[in-house]
Amino acid sequence: MQNNEDIRFMRRAIQLSLDGYGHVNPNPLVGAVLVKDGKIIGEGYHEKYGGHHAEVNAFNHATAGSKGATLYVTLEPCNHYGKTPPCTERIIQEGVSRVVVGMTDPNPLVNKKGINRLIQAGIPTEFGVLEDEIRKINEVFCKFIQHSKPFCALKTAMTLDGKSASYSGSSRWITNTASRDFVHELRHRYAAIMVGVNTIITDNPQLTDRSQHPEKSNPLRVVVDTNGRLPLNASILDVNEAKTLIATTSRMPSEVRKILKHKGVEIMICPESDGRVDLNYLVRKLAENGIDSLLLEGGSDLNFSALQAGIIDKVYTFISPKFIGGKSAFTPIGGQGMENMEDAAALRIAQVMRFDDDIMVEAYLKTN
Repeated sequence: MQNNEDIRFMRRAIQLSLDGYGHVNPNPLVGAVLVKDGKIIGEGYHEKYGGHHAEVNAFNHATAGSKGATLYVTLEPCNHYGKTPPCTERIIQEGVSRVVVGMTDPNPLVNKKGINRLIQAGIPTEFGVLEDEIRKINEVFCKFIQHSKPFCALKTAMTLDGKSASYSGSSRWITNTASRDFVHELRHRYAAIMVGVNTIITDNPQLTDRSQHPEKSNPLRVVVDTNGRLPLNASILDVNEAKTLIATTSRMPSEVRKILKHKGVEIMICPESDGRVDLNYLVRKLAENGIDSLLLEGGSDLNFSALQAGIIDKVYTFISPKFIGGKSAFTPIGGQGMENMEDAAALRIAQVMRFDDDIMVEAYLKTN
């Protein structure tokens, strides 16, 4: 049974783990707290990919000896050699008297092996404290490690009458500054951001991390461009600040490919599905290259194609208290649309947040 002290210290470990956002992909977010005589003597979190794990950082930062202490860690300690040695051996070496784990490792190849190693070494080990919270924080890692596919989130913004742009294509700005700041936080967290070529043609965005974090984490910028229509002076082709990948097909002219490659842009030639880039192929290839998460920012036709392809896991929809009207005004989900209401993509709303006067709905596809 979870006691109040276990919950309190595990919550602190969760808080620490969040500082790893944007820096540990494709690893999980992990925090650890070392407690002795009811007081925290060491804290740590997984700070960057390839760096020390949270448990090791907590031991390294300890202000007193770890012997007889309790270790709280949000994710099951590893029991194998990877980029770092097994954390279980360091835990045993330090002589802690108890270990409390938030969530077991979702990787079926290593699940509970770390816990079993600690128990075999005579260290009482419990797990499942605040597990649901930790699993949600690590939803990207869980999807990636279990299915070898990136976790895909769809971000949309619209007026209260459901428009993402006016009939002329004007869309800056639908949402307020607070909402846009949160979008930059999402860009900081996700490994890649994806847009369609029409978004580049219309808005010429940079798609970089302009969050409040002192150390930025620019996502890989992915442009879906079936025919090679990307303007060759687009801001996104400046790869000094962030990398860019163009997902296209054999229809892209070879001369355009040469120019883009000369600019340092990566080209991925994809097969077609219904006359467009095959999005399932694209996300599989991104996963093979270590991309564990993808933030889809439109436009509307690409959003519909992504829903049709079944690659969307989560939705962030921002709603601004404005009306612009217009039969030919744009909507967040374009394309042909669903023929029947029973074909609609059903969502499970997780939470609703306020950003000043804007509302943000966070939801999950029910099939996921």
